[in-house]
Amino acid sequence: MTVRFLADENFDNAMVKGLLRRAPDTDVLTVQQSGLRTLDDPAILAWAAEEGRVVLTHDLATMKDFAFQRVEAGLAMPGVLEIPESLPRGQVIDELLLIAGASEPEDWKDCVYYLPLR
Repeated sequence: MTVRFLADENFDNAMVKGLLRRAPDTDVLTVQQSGLRTLDDPAILAWAAEEGRVVLTHDLATMKDFAFQRVEAGLAMPGVLEIPESLPRGQVIDELLLIAGASEPEDWKDCVYYLPLR
């Protein structure tokens, strides 16, 4: 099974477009495409858990707290990747392609990671 992504509301859509340009078969949705744009972080995480999608976010302040609350409550949490907006787009795309191609969804379960992974 391949890693599937959900880009939250504030995630740079140019990164999503660049990711799909480099690897069109990458399974990435935006909250806008999914009809989730008006939902808060806990609802987005709940939807991502139901759909088995790792959340991509630039929200370095609150998303991780809601993710850890889900884990502590024993709720499904497929993973969150916190990506600073200052990270170059090319580097983000390279890392997301590596994650999608060289890992399994289970590797991200109940985890919050900060890019770059190194």
